[in-house]
Amino acid sequence: MTLNDPLADALSNIMNHERIAAKECVVRYSKLIERTLKVLKENGYIDSFEVDNESKMRITVKLNGMINSVGVIKPRTTARVNSIEDYEKRYLPAKGFGIVLISTPEGILTHKEAREKNAGGRLLAYCY
Repeated sequence: MTLNDPLADALSNIMNHERIAAKECVVRYSKLIERTLKVLKENGYIDSFEVDNESKMRITVKLNGMINSVGVIKPRTTARVNSIEDYEKRYLPAKGFGIVLISTPEGILTHKEAREKNAGGRLLAYCY
């Protein structure tokens, strides 16, 4: 089944598999999803992911049970550097707990990295 937002479908699939304590799940392939999974892996929320090289149509994600909640932020509003903390308060349960993913000209960054690099962008997702 295909919906209008592949990233929302992928993160929903990952969240559903985390809830049933599955070890892995399969999501559709897109560059945005691949880059988002890379950031989640770097921050320890997933173990690894592997792109199906033959068809480039799906990604197998190895889960480690570290995700309490993950989802997209809609509408994908623009976040300036000085307003990132407001979105952090809105989408994360506590300060310093979890990440907000932001699509910047320098790639997909966490809210902490965006503040360090003084880069604003579009809000994509949250994870904690």
